[in-house]
Amino acid sequence: MRRIILGTAAAVTLIAGSAVFAQTSATITIGQPEQTRIKEYVVKEKMKPVMMKERVTVGTTLPADVELRSAPSDWGPSVSKYRYIYTDNHVMFVEPSTRRVIHIVE
Repeated sequence: MRRIILGTAAAVTLIAGSAVFAQTSATITIGQPEQTRIKEYVVKEKMKPVMMKERVTVGTTLPADVELRSAPSDWGPSVSKYRYIYTDNHVMFVEPSTRRVIHIVE
């Protein structure tokens, strides 16, 4: 009986962990015209880059002291629910609830 209970607990933990991962993982697709518009905006607005101590990649969770900016509406509806930072000559889209980087515009 004890093995069944432990097995069930492990299965519940595994399923719950998968559900949490599925809820927090986000992906977006940004076409070339939109990427160009985003890059032009950053240059035109003379955005000051965020200085990061460590290299930031997709999946990195940003510290609470990093200010996330709202995406302008003309960047398109696919990115409006996300926030962004500008660092290392890249625009990085961030899931605001988790502060995880989900896409980098090169």
